[in-house]
Amino acid sequence: MSSQSRVAIITGANRGIGYAIVKALASAFDGDVLLTARNSKLGEKAAGELNASGLKQIKFYQLDVTDESSIELLRKHVVSYYGGVDVLVNNAGVLYKTASTVPLPEQARETVKVNFTAVLNLTKALMPFLRSHSRVVNVSSQLGKLGKLKSTVLKAKFASDSLQESELVDLMNQFVKDVEAGVHIERGWPPESSAYYTTKIGLNALTKILAKDAAALSGKEDILINTCCPGWVKTEMSGPGATKSPDEGAETPVYLATLPQGSPAGKFFYNKSIIDF
Repeated sequence: MSSQSRVAIITGANRGIGYAIVKALASAFDGDVLLTARNSKLGEKAAGELNASGLKQIKFYQLDVTDESSIELLRKHVVSYYGGVDVLVNNAGVLYKTASTVPLPEQARETVKVNFTAVLNLTKALMPFLRSHSRVVNVSSQLGKLGKLKSTVLKAKFASDSLQESELVDLMNQFVKDVEAGVHIERGWPPESSAYYTTKIGLNALTKILAKDAAALSGKEDILINTCCPGWVKTEMSGPGATKSPDEGAETPVYLATLPQGSPAGKFFYNKSIIDF
């Protein structure tokens, strides 16, 4: 395949919103769409279903977003096969249900690893190979708004336009330490579904940082990195009581993945419109 062939990568895409994003993007994007998933059997099945429906440009690639060696294999593949990256949708995520019996410290460590650290590692691994006019979309949640923080000090840190990547990583590590010590609520972290809320706050703050990094890439132009809330979507994570179908949930991520030149970057979107972080 030519090094000029375009490619879009979607993580956590064998079901739910990720699957719907792959399906919709395949109709709106002039290139291959990589459906990635940790489980090869489920990922191959999902890609096969979509191929059978006529979407032949969808390819499966096995990716564990929490494994840096797996990220490196993906990087090597897309660089050697496509020569660069045009779209990255960081959709993979985890949410422990309220009834979960997993100890809170373990929930915090795993949720930060999947919802925050994995997005940081994957995006930074691929950033040097983002082509001009590429788009990166981080699938977040309105549960990741700053108002969920009970500490004004924490709010100010996460909201700061001068927040550095290393400082943000330190904040996320401090959250895990506070959960392990049993003091996260008194320190002002979100009390409800604490790990999920906190990681989405971190992801929204990370998006602003990555957008600035992308704008500073030498020799590249019009690389846009944004974050979005897809809404309350009927998935295995959200349950059957949610108000949107997966196809409806995919609308805003696909909108951001296909933004025209001159659109904003580092913003938080809901229903295709910018909202406050």
